[in-house]
Amino acid sequence: MRSILLVRCDPSDTFGVAPAAIRASGAEIEIWEAFEGHPRPSIDGIGGVVVLGSTYNVEHADEQPFIKDIRELTLDAIDRRIPYLGVCFGAQLLAWSLDADVVKAPVRELGYEQIVPTAHAADDPLLSAYRAGDRVFEWHMDTFSLPEGAVLLATGRGVRNQAYRIGDRTWGIQFHFEVDRPELEMWLDEYTKKDDLSATWGKSTDQIRAEADAYQAAHEERGREIFRRFASVSDQH
Repeated sequence: MRSILLVRCDPSDTFGVAPAAIRASGAEIEIWEAFEGHPRPSIDGIGGVVVLGSTYNVEHADEQPFIKDIRELTLDAIDRRIPYLGVCFGAQLLAWSLDADVVKAPVRELGYEQIVPTAHAADDPLLSAYRAGDRVFEWHMDTFSLPEGAVLLATGRGVRNQAYRIGDRTWGIQFHFEVDRPELEMWLDEYTKKDDLSATWGKSTDQIRAEADAYQAAHEERGREIFRRFASVSDQH
C-alpha cells in the first residue's frame, strides 16, 4: 500500500488514533509539519492525504502562510483524484479551498455531541460507520457552507453541516473522530493553562472528562474504523 500523508496544522496535534490504525491497515504514514513552515511536499506516489485540526482558522490565512500552502496541496490532491480527508480545520479548509463560505457557527461546540447521518451516508465508504445518535467529539467555533457539488453526509443539532463528500474520494468531517484520550487530556491541560474553559466554551474540564468516560471508547473505535476505511480507499485509487 502507498503511504498516507498526515498534515499537522498545530503543535498540539498528536494525530490520535490515526497512525496506529493506518499502519494496522498495511499502509505507512508520512508527516508534513505544515504549521512549522516546512516546504509543501510532493504528493507523487502518495495514496491519500489527511489534513487535521488547528487552533487557527482559515480567516488567519494572510498571517499564517502555511494555511495557503495547505490549500494548494488540497487542490493538487483533488486535481489528481488522490483520496483526501479533512478533519475539523481540515474540513473547513477544504470548503474554503473550493470557494465555499467559512463563518462563525451559531454555537461553539465542545464535547461529545450527537450526529445524524443522512441517507447519503448509508453507502458512503467512510460515514456508513456511524448511526443516528452516535456521539462524536467536537471542539470548534467555525462552520462552513457546502462546496458546489458536495453531498451532505451527517448533520448535528447545534451545527448542521458535520460531514460531506465531494465526488467519490474527497471528504470533510467537522468532528474530531481522530482524538484519543491522551490527546484530549493534553488539549484540556494546555487550554486551562491560558484560559478559563467554562467561561469561553461553556463546559468545565470535569464535564468534558465525565463525557469522555461515557463515550470515548466507542468514539475511538469508530475513529479507527474511519482510518481503516480511508486506507482501503487510498489503496484502490
